Amino acid sequence: MWEVFKSTLLCLMTTVTHMRQCLEKPLSPHYKGGIVVNPEFNEGLKGWTSFGDAKIRHEEANDGNKYIAATARNQAHHSVSQQFDFDKDKLYTFSAWLQVSKGSSDVAAVFKTAKGSIIAGWVSAKEGCWSMLKGGLVVDTSGPAQLYFQSENPTIDIRADSVSLQPFTQEEWKLHQDLNIQKARKTKVNFQAVDQRNRPIRNATVSMSLRRSHFPLGCAINQNILQNAAYQKWFTSRFRYTVFENELKWYSTERTRGAEDYSVSDALMRFAKSHGISVRGHNILWDDPSRQPSWLPTLSPADLRAAADRRVDSVTRRYRGQLIHWDVMNENLHFDFFESRLGQGASLSYYLRAQRHDRKTVPFLNDYNTIEECSDAASSPRRYLDKLHGIWKGGFKGSIGIGVQGHFTSANLPYMRSALDILATAKVPIWVTELDVGPGPDQARDLEWVMRELHSHWAVKGIVLWSAWGPQGCYRMCLTDNDFRNLATGEVVDRFMSQFKEEASGMTDAEGFFEASVFQGEYEAKVTHPNGEGFSSVEAINLVPEKASQVFRFNISV
Repeated sequence: MWEVFKSTLLCLMTTVTHMRQCLEKPLSPHYKGGIVVNPEFNEGLKGWTSFGDAKIRHEEANDGNKYIAATARNQAHHSVSQQFDFDKDKLYTFSAWLQVSKGSSDVAAVFKTAKGSIIAGWVSAKEGCWSMLKGGLVVDTSGPAQLYFQSENPTIDIRADSVSLQPFTQEEWKLHQDLNIQKARKTKVNFQAVDQRNRPIRNATVSMSLRRSHFPLGCAINQNILQNAAYQKWFTSRFRYTVFENELKWYSTERTRGAEDYSVSDALMRFAKSHGISVRGHNILWDDPSRQPSWLPTLSPADLRAAADRRVDSVTRRYRGQLIHWDVMNENLHFDFFESRLGQGASLSYYLRAQRHDRKTVPFLNDYNTIEECSDAASSPRRYLDKLHGIWKGGFKGSIGIGVQGHFTSANLPYMRSALDILATAKVPIWVTELDVGPGPDQARDLEWVMRELHSHWAVKGIVLWSAWGPQGCYRMCLTDNDFRNLATGEVVDRFMSQFKEEASGMTDAEGFFEASVFQGEYEAKVTHPNGEGFSSVEAINLVPEKASQVFRFNISV
């Protein structure tokens, strides 16, 4: 089993290096192809058939690389195919290298099962070079499934190579998560106890107590918290990060044109500051036409531009330096309200404008379905990176972040991991900004699985739950009832946070050393002399993510 996981880690490193590159020759398939028959097409067409009316050919490039091609395609799904037997209790990672005969085209990997078709991932395939599609899937029933590739442009040939499908048991997946958490979220710490003459002290007792975790976990709030002491007590005992549900959005702060009212958002900001809670700014503008102030859509382009400029100037100046993030143009992968009226450079212009007014707050893109829903091509990881690179190419300089909302209906962990791998190639902070799971019998279980998967991925820098409470319920997922007693989902969150509260303790060895591996954060450490009469002063230590291991020395006087 260990060899499989070492191979997995190697695949992840290879993915980060080559995922956005279009290569002259595809790399070897992950896991040597896994359960795919003839993954590199070195045995002709063995194991492969046509799907629909496509014709398939075994081809060889000038460099000797062999691959399969689907030609004479008449419909989007006409392609190459291989059949597999799926087990509903397993998780499947998928990857393939793809190319098209002309231009470029979005190509999806699809598995047809008895209950319907499941998209495993997307890639923008190009002519003349190979791009890697990386994805994954889970199934709700065991049985046969047919793999095929789909492109909405039926006039192009689809070429495939280095195809891989690898199943994992739940136990194997969890073990890999544990390895990733150990590597990404924990730090080795060494304590050495010495006496006044710097001689090591054996059998001294070392104890560590976590005061604050370095992994940001937050939850949304709304104006209901301002006058509700029970809500305040429940929230402040758990969270040090938050976001306002609706109170900072344009339609909340300027209900009538020209009459700005920040009284509620100001009150929420004062509440957060008084409890040492960091705030994400959500949002400055929203590209969804249905989420505008009621008076805005009827404006002329010139008046719209002036109004949007005033909005950006007003809100960024008012909260300058008080926020950790700004969602500048919300959901501009799915929508284009401002672009359709002001030109394709609208988003870029407002990122630049917000940055001019508030250089301390990191601007974010923020959209949904990038990690939670593999069938949504509009916000696929590749499309998200294209949007980000477009902002960079437009001249934006400085820090910027990726916000993935995380509104889940189910927990497709393999796809989540592959999507985060792709996003991580941008090398910017990734936050899950609006995490919830839709109602259903498995809501709490899926929330636990999702949170653990997110925490195990090194590129995720923080999680904010979208569970602001109201007397009539929550957006999709509440954590408590109306008496602020935890629901099953709230218990999941408390268990997640409890892992950071584990205390480390032990005895020093003959050289005076004690070693532990603990979650990164701020700790209180104490070393006690073995005779119980002498002890060091209690010290505050900070275990930071940037250091793989840290050493602290304690002088004990008797």
